[in-house]
Formats: sequence, C-alpha cells, structure tokens
Amino acid sequence: MSETLSPVVPEQARVRPTPVGWIVGICAVVAAAAIFLTPLLWMIFTSFKTYKDITSYPPGLLPTQFTFTNYIQMWGRLNFPKLTLNTVVFAAGVTAFALVFDAMAAYALARLEFPGRGLIFGIILASLMIPPEIRLVPVFNLVTSMGLLNTYAGLILPRAADAFGIFLLRQFFLAIPRDLEDAGRVDGASEFRIFRSLILPLSRPALFTLGLFLFMANWNDLLWPLIMSTNGDLATLPSGLAAFKGQHVTEYGPLMAGSVLAMLPMFVAFFFVQKSFVQSIASTGLK
Repeated sequence: MSETLSPVVPEQARVRPTPVGWIVGICAVVAAAAIFLTPLLWMIFTSFKTYKDITSYPPGLLPTQFTFTNYIQMWGRLNFPKLTLNTVVFAAGVTAFALVFDAMAAYALARLEFPGRGLIFGIILASLMIPPEIRLVPVFNLVTSMGLLNTYAGLILPRAADAFGIFLLRQFFLAIPRDLEDAGRVDGASEFRIFRSLILPLSRPALFTLGLFLFMANWNDLLWPLIMSTNGDLATLPSGLAAFKGQHVTEYGPLMAGSVLAMLPMFVAFFFVQKSFVQSIASTGLK
C-alpha cells in the first residue's frame, strides 16, 4: 500500500514575518491609539487642573498642581445624582423598548410573508434620510396633546422604535437558516415561540451591538431631553453640563469634571456588554 508523502518545505522557503513589517504595524497601532486617546486624556487631566493651568499658553497635558476644586464646584452647582438618575431611566428605557419593538418588526419583515412587506421596509429605510430636527416640532405637539410633557413616558415612548435598529436586525435575521424555523413548526411551535426561543438566542450579537449603540446615543443626547423637559425636572447630564458653557465664557474645569463622571457609567456598560458580546459570538455557531 503506497503512502502519500507531503513535500518537504525547505527552511529558507517558509514564510516568516519580517521584523520591519511587524514594527511598522505596531507603530501604526500605537499612533492610532494615541490619536483616539489624546482627547480623552486631555479631558481627564483638565478636570484636575487649576484655572491658571487651563488658561495658560502654551497649554500642557499634565497639570502642574492636581486639585479637586472643579469636582467640588460641579457637584455644588448641579444636582448630579438627579441628573444621573434621569439619564439612566431615559437611556435604559429607550434601549429596552427599542430592542423589543425593533426585533419584532425586523422578524416580521424578514420572515413573515404579507402584502406590502417590501413597501413598508422601503418607507422605514426612507425615514432614515429625514433629519431628526424636522420631526421635533410635530412630535412635541403630539406629546403635549397627550399630556405626556415633562414625564418619563414623553421622553421614552417617541423613541420606542428605531429605523436603523429594524434595518440592522432584519439583515441579521435574514442570515439565520430557515431550517431551524421549519423544525420548530414541525414540532408545533407557534410563530412567537419560534421568535422567542430560536431567533432571539441566535441574535445576541446583533442585539447587544444595537443595545450599546442605542444606550450611548441616548445617554449623550442633548436636544431631545432639553425640549421634552420644559421645567428642568427631567434634565439629563448633557443638558445639565451645558450650563457651564455660556455665550461668552466657558467654565472648562467644572465642565470637564462633570464629563468625566458622566463618562464612567458608559465605561461600565461597555465592559459588561463587551463581555456578553464575545460570549454570545462564541456560543452562536450552528453545528
């Protein structure tokens, strides 16, 4: 019985990474990281600077004297816990509702056959080209007529669905094999059971990604909460921090201090979502 021998590759012919290419790649990564991290580090160090360091020329990255005066001034002038609570309720509420309704709409557009499905999806895509500022006045009038102005419901419900989220989840649902749904229907599962028990568990990467995008966008939103909260009771962190930016003078010290504290929950949320995101990718493969 003959054996098939694999050709012996000479040591000189084997492909090895060149030191020059490796060094260039490392330098490119370090340069890109420095570009993206410099504004973040500047904000953090500025929050610990004195007014003299902030206004000095030429400006320096590190403070000559560390101080917590900016944090004390920011905390004394703003009701920071209340602003944080309003922001968490607003961002988390919009994210939760949008994930539910976007997933249901995306599943219907991707899997169910009904008249006008393509037209409805085209209208949803066309709505992405409409600037959000154009919808502010009619939505404000609608919320006011329903008696939801200056309420959490008035902040959250108009954003309970998102066109981009529907598009993103629909494209992800289309990539899931239909054999799973057919097997579920053979076993007598209802359409909602298939959606809840089969489609959603396999869509965790898309759901986590969309949830992170929605939470970040609403956490940093300034215009919408500012318009929907006319008495300031539902003011969020961006609108509260805007008080330090005047028409002629900007108080950079307290503004940077508040921005650093407002950024911390986003880091925590990203840390947990990133971990779940990686785990869901590792356990989503179909065998």
